[in-house]
Amino acid sequence: MVQVLKDLNIEFIAANPASSFEGLQESIVNYGKAPNTMPELITALHEESAVDMAHGYAKCEGAPMAVMLHGTVGLQHASMAIYQAYHDKTPIIIIVGRDDKFFRQEQTANDIAGLTRAFTKWDAQPKSLRDSLAAIQRAYKEAITPPMGPTVIVIDTEFQKEEAGELKIPTYTPPVFETINKKQAKQIAEDLLEANNPRIQVGKLRTPEGIIDAIELAELSGCSVRTAAANLSMSFPERHPQTGNGHDTNYDYVLGLESDGSDVSIQGPNLLSNAENRDLADIGFGFIRDPVIPPRRDLSGRNDITADAQASIPMIIEQYKRLQTKEALEIVSVRAMQHATTNTENYQKELKNTLEKKRKGWSSSPVSLARLYSELWPLIRELDWCLSSPTVFSSRHHVGLWDHNKPYSYLGMHGAGGIGYCIGASAGAGLAAKDRDRIVINIQCDGDLNYTPGSLWTAAHHKLPLLTIMHNNRGYHQEVMYLHYMAGVRGRGSDRMHIGTTLREPFIDYAKLAEAYGVQSEGPIEDPEKLAAAYKRGIKTVLSGEPYLIDVITEPR
Repeated sequence: MVQVLKDLNIEFIAANPASSFEGLQESIVNYGKAPNTMPELITALHEESAVDMAHGYAKCEGAPMAVMLHGTVGLQHASMAIYQAYHDKTPIIIIVGRDDKFFRQEQTANDIAGLTRAFTKWDAQPKSLRDSLAAIQRAYKEAITPPMGPTVIVIDTEFQKEEAGELKIPTYTPPVFETINKKQAKQIAEDLLEANNPRIQVGKLRTPEGIIDAIELAELSGCSVRTAAANLSMSFPERHPQTGNGHDTNYDYVLGLESDGSDVSIQGPNLLSNAENRDLADIGFGFIRDPVIPPRRDLSGRNDITADAQASIPMIIEQYKRLQTKEALEIVSVRAMQHATTNTENYQKELKNTLEKKRKGWSSSPVSLARLYSELWPLIRELDWCLSSPTVFSSRHHVGLWDHNKPYSYLGMHGAGGIGYCIGASAGAGLAAKDRDRIVINIQCDGDLNYTPGSLWTAAHHKLPLLTIMHNNRGYHQEVMYLHYMAGVRGRGSDRMHIGTTLREPFIDYAKLAEAYGVQSEGPIEDPEKLAAAYKRGIKTVLSGEPYLIDVITEPR
């Protein structure tokens, strides 16, 4: 089983140890010339955190890591995190141990995978060791094939402990991604060549390799590009010279590459791995519906093609190169230069406006969230960084200020909005960053951290380059706002809206919490003038390969 995982290039497997997968765990840490590598066992203090780690890792790398869970109870602990990964269409391989002999009544079941079948892409409970190997391969293949998602294999302890003998590992057949055909690729290439002002709108591709191809296509055609990089991972570089509205917004041909399904501005085809009319029943996605897409109003000229954009881009590039003339090269060169000049000028204007807006409350205490982000940016802009945390609760001040140029620059929101995701996903991003000279920035909400703080220990134990900055507003401020509104509607006053919504009496000392888990820390910081120096200390520590936490007392939102 471990060799199968190695052959699939599974880099890490996270687990909270349990008797139902002791056979597999022992093999992971002892098998092979370099034991406990590919996959390396990562110790999680909670099953939910283990899945969140895999979620954050996959968003960074465009590839799954694995998770081991214990029977019924471990899978139930992890179910919320699995649900989030399902909604985020994130590939994760989940291996669930099953033991009929140990805790027979309480912690096993005939159909353990049924607990999460409604929000996993595929599951299996193999009946032999040979079938277990094939099931792991199938789980990987299903997870990475659009629509991507978490997959589950339930493996009995007896198969984990069985002697393999002469058993051969089944041949793995990689997935075949649905692409456009040669005629469609040629037509798209011709349309890009003939257009006076073409544009490409890039949504979320599968892997970093897809981004490289998208850049090549954009540069070949000299078109302007719209990206989603400030909102999610695996999109086009935000500060590429051709990213922006360009010198002319009267586009005569717009190509969509996994672009938002509600976008009405696409005039050419939109290549979508997950077209609205796909048959969910055939891929076993269960009974939970996809997020509702608003009804389209005017889609004249819109042509959605059910095809994987990433796999189709090389076909378009090939056809474009065959059709391109010397005259077309000159036109493309001029057009790209015009776009670059205009986009640079527009960016400078927007940046100036952004900085002016962030000056409001600059010297106030508690610390303004605008300053929390702004003071950090000059210190990391030359580094290879990843912003791992959802930012809607800290007002998204990275947008318009930070440059989202890597596939993993910003990992986006947390799928279904479940609280407790942030620190686990950030640890997963830290795993991806660990041997890649990258650091991870986690703007951590205080309420969220209290769900699963054990991931701090994982970060310390595995020496993850993770800088956690507490957005410590000492409460659940969204709920505070809701209660203020409700009290106002009912005319009851708002002097008691802190009850049940704030974290006071006593305040929580997050620096001491981090210290207890082995993470270097400081704070709480209330004086904004002390922020930059704290950031420098934190970054220095993280660059040395150790996590660091800075507790900052912040404005509410």
